[in-house]
Amino acid sequence: MGEKDTVCVTGAGGFVASWVVKLLLSQGYKVHGTARDPGDEKNAHLKKLENASENLQLFKADLFDVEGLCNAISGCSGVFHVACPVPSDEVSNSDEREFIEPAVRGTRNVLDACIKAKVKRVVVVSSAGAVIYNPKWPKDKPMDEECWSDPVYCKKAKTQFGNYCLAKTMAETEALEYAKKSELRIITVCPSFVFGPMLQSTLNASNSLLITLLKDGLESVENRARPVVDVRDVAEALLLAYEEPEAEGRYICTSYVIKVQALVEMLKGLYPNYNYPKRIIGAVEDVKMSSEKLQKLGWKFRPLEETIVDAVNNYMKQVVSSANKD
Repeated sequence: MGEKDTVCVTGAGGFVASWVVKLLLSQGYKVHGTARDPGDEKNAHLKKLENASENLQLFKADLFDVEGLCNAISGCSGVFHVACPVPSDEVSNSDEREFIEPAVRGTRNVLDACIKAKVKRVVVVSSAGAVIYNPKWPKDKPMDEECWSDPVYCKKAKTQFGNYCLAKTMAETEALEYAKKSELRIITVCPSFVFGPMLQSTLNASNSLLITLLKDGLESVENRARPVVDVRDVAEALLLAYEEPEAEGRYICTSYVIKVQALVEMLKGLYPNYNYPKRIIGAVEDVKMSSEKLQKLGWKFRPLEETIVDAVNNYMKQVVSSANKD
């Protein structure tokens, strides 16, 4: 294996970012990771990754800390911009600035630091949330990279998730516009709901949806259609977007669409003795979303059952481990 680039991963301790760091280290890259507090226990898992002792360096920086970002990105050929606040649920309300400031200004700060460091290529993690809120998109046509969430429609939702989608739409638009005005090669990747095993010790937002179905015994839950993707497949997609010379523009990253009822039935079949929702209500129309462009680049994804089993088993193992520590 030849000498690989030095690359930076923002928000390195997060759910998706941790898997990106792990994959990069396994492929021989030297990695600079940003974290608000590199010494915090919640980032300890990064130091245990294979090749981390020699090839991972953590830098103290958040998205508003321009100097910290410049220090972390200095000397890097590429950047994976993953850091972004994620909503804790889909229904509760929040101030849209809670998401927009870090997403938009944070993305701009990262890209400015990339210019300063003469970075060659940047992969920005957007979200299917920047795709899905588009009431004008033809119902029978799978959403593709031409489909963008409507900011007005996002605002009307008046929820954390609506604000998150608005922030991701604005940040991704900003990144692609930035690419037109600069020498930076910027690729954006839009993952859907990301499930899968965790490297970090705290339960992330998308996996918590899965665990809620498994054990909270809800009175009722809506039969929503969920576009989902495995966290390990997202990491592979981001590396592919970085390494493939012909990669350009925007890529949707999703593997399956599953309705909540089908997901609960799958979980019951695998883990029969848990506290599942008592009723599943409403029939929400299907979400159609296409990752054809990403697959043409060479992306592959694993079976859905593998993702669900690995996510749940990993969660159970962490619960047992945590109980033993107590």
